[in-house]
Amino acid sequence: MIRIVLGPHVLKEGEEVVRRKKPASLPDLAWLLSVGCVTVSKAAGMEYLEAARKMVSYRPDARILAEAMSLRPDWFITHDKEHFLRADLRKQLPFQLGTPGDLLQYLKAQLSGG
Repeated sequence: MIRIVLGPHVLKEGEEVVRRKKPASLPDLAWLLSVGCVTVSKAAGMEYLEAARKMVSYRPDARILAEAMSLRPDWFITHDKEHFLRADLRKQLPFQLGTPGDLLQYLKAQLSGG
């Protein structure tokens, strides 16, 4: 029902955070990525990066948005309120943008027929 796809910059950023905050957990991250059947996409092309930079001024997050845009997902999941979880950005994207909780609520409604 759910396929998780990460852009290469998302994976790199996540690994850097784990390495910095709790390096002993790196094997756990690898295990979670494996059992979750997480796929890593290729980097986004310049056309996506240019479009994303018009929507998100913070360059590292613009690259992440570009990767999402190139994948054309059903959902982009994040906790980043400052750069991503903005009403104006949600209106500009052709996919759903929300928190993990937003996705779970959506799936619950879909599964219950609501």
